[in-house]
Amino acid sequence: MSGDLRDIILPGEIREIMNRVLVAEKQAQANTILRRDEAAATRSLFNSAKLMEDNAMLLRLKEMEYVEKIAEKINSLSVSGGGQVIDQLRELFIADKK
Repeated sequence: MSGDLRDIILPGEIREIMNRVLVAEKQAQANTILRRDEAAATRSLFNSAKLMEDNAMLLRLKEMEYVEKIAEKINSLSVSGGGQVIDQLRELFIADKK
């Protein structure tokens, strides 16, 4: 003799407890995924930092990438301070010829 169980109707309190357990389990799964992604991003940043530490050209390229991003957001630029500012900008953007 076999029997099938179809719809079970639980009392309201039990159903509410089960719903809270389900929500907690889903939040725990989401937190695990988030932590895994954060760890991967941190590992990637560390690896990039190590590469830039070992290769000055990579560091320079990254600097230029950020300068480009900043420059895209600037509508106008007023420079004061005479030749000193120009010299500082030249030092930033012209690679040493050593």
